[in-house]
Amino acid sequence: MAISGLVITFNEEKNIGKCIDALFKVCDEVIIVDSLSSDNTVKIAEEKGAKIILQKFLGDGPQRSHGLPYCKNDWILNLDADEFLDKDAEAFILKEKYLIGNYDAFAFRVKNFLKDELIDFSGWYPDSKVRFFNKKTAHPSDAKVHQKIITTNEKSVPVHILHYGWSSFDQILAKKNQYSTWHAQQLFDQGKRINSLKPVLNGTVAFVRCYFFKKGIFNGLDGLTIAMIQAFFSYMKYAKLLKLQREEKLLNR
Repeated sequence: MAISGLVITFNEEKNIGKCIDALFKVCDEVIIVDSLSSDNTVKIAEEKGAKIILQKFLGDGPQRSHGLPYCKNDWILNLDADEFLDKDAEAFILKEKYLIGNYDAFAFRVKNFLKDELIDFSGWYPDSKVRFFNKKTAHPSDAKVHQKIITTNEKSVPVHILHYGWSSFDQILAKKNQYSTWHAQQLFDQGKRINSLKPVLNGTVAFVRCYFFKKGIFNGLDGLTIAMIQAFFSYMKYAKLLKLQREEKLLNR
């Protein structure tokens, strides 16, 4: 069964070559939807044999959906540039185990790494994402951040994606801060409105959940740091939503 690899990129010259090489182990084509990168992402991708689609960033879900018509195959492996299939996921696909049963999407477990160190605490494992689906009946949502695959019959399988997303805590914080801005705008556009206690309450709950219930407390300073980062994301998401609400009220006066 033929598979199309689909990746959305922006300034991923450090990862894209390795990503495409890995995809070609299980895919017969790789489609790159690039958000007008200013580095060598496109050049490297072309040299690796990928097909390039240039598109100004539309948001996480819409950007992925934009690439689907360019994929010739029904089955789509939609990884990020810093994600790679582990050996068990490769075997799952190459042995065509996904054809057993009437499933149209598969959620794989994600191993998140800080440099080369696995973060397997504070709720970061077993994280799972749907990255493999049949475009005939499944598709990305229209969410601009943290999109999900809309499916009719999804199955979770105990195979893994390796996610090398960060080399430092600074990078995690920067990405969480960016995501909080996007998420706040998305909630605002959806009509979500909150009171001033929401940021503090959700930030506190996120910390307690990650540090105590998700066992961050047993992982020293790293466990404390990850729990605080999760609390920061939850707090800032709603703090920024409050700011948008206040700006709306000023405009409507």
